Amino acid sequence: MMGKGRLEAFSDGVLAIIITIMVLELKVPHGADWAVLQKLWPVFVSYILSFVYVGIYWNNHHHLLHASRHVSGVVLWANLHLLFWLSLVPFTSGWMGENHFAPLPTALYGLVLLMSALAYWLLQCALQRSPENALLAQALGRDLKGKLSLVLYVLGIVVAMQLPVLAWGIYAAVALMWLVPDRRIERLLQAG
Repeated sequence: MMGKGRLEAFSDGVLAIIITIMVLELKVPHGADWAVLQKLWPVFVSYILSFVYVGIYWNNHHHLLHASRHVSGVVLWANLHLLFWLSLVPFTSGWMGENHFAPLPTALYGLVLLMSALAYWLLQCALQRSPENALLAQALGRDLKGKLSLVLYVLGIVVAMQLPVLAWGIYAAVALMWLVPDRRIERLLQAG
């Protein structure tokens, strides 16, 4: 059995690499005036949203593992599944920004967000299966915010094909919902 500290350290490393890849995709403009920077706004805005998303996953992943007492093989695979989907964020974020939020890149970005959220939910489920993590299961409860996020991602994907800027707004709204670390787990950690 692998300790949860090692799993968290590995995940932290992968997330740091994801952020590094995203920032390396920001190309230095050729020129020294505001007009040059104005052309890059879609790339920069998609970078900001993606950075926030990776930060949210890092923060909530940390809390989730900190509140867990047991890590199984199923948890290891569920964690890798989550990291796989998050590793696609730099590609879809860059594609969306480079193409000024065109429909297909914006929909694909939403699909990666949806699959990342599903993978995180599967990780939660895997952790909750262990009797040693009974308090975590109790803290997570019905997870209404997680379920609402999934619905909004699907809505964003559908909307992206006609109104990609509105879809981007939906993705940003979901990120705003998650900016504060998961209060359910925060309360569990403060009580323990």
